[in-house]
Amino acid sequence: MASNLRYNARIRRKERVRKNVRGTDERPRVCVFRSNKHVYAQVISDEKGATLVSASTLAGSGNESATAYKGVEAAKRLGLMLAQKCKEKNISNVIFDRNGFLFHGQVKAVADGAREGGLEF
Repeated sequence: MASNLRYNARIRRKERVRKNVRGTDERPRVCVFRSNKHVYAQVISDEKGATLVSASTLAGSGNESATAYKGVEAAKRLGLMLAQKCKEKNISNVIFDRNGFLFHGQVKAVADGAREGGLEF
């Protein structure tokens, strides 16, 4: 029951944030999802309705050693990897969507890693 309340609270926060956060072709949206085991990030253009770039901490997603790092360190590496993929597609300016998650821990580490990689929020 408590997990259902937590999920519903996250969905309410997500809807409240998404009223104001829209990804355009010039400034796409970086959406972060955090599961119990992995962290996923996507760069989305809401005008096209398409995912431009995606990355995750899964082992098969191009990450050289996903199992070697966990938690905040893996999330920071994910942000760096996402920024590198965005540079290849000439994306430098994005808007950050925390997807209803609180902005600390792994979600903040993804944002910090993306900033270090050269993305501007």
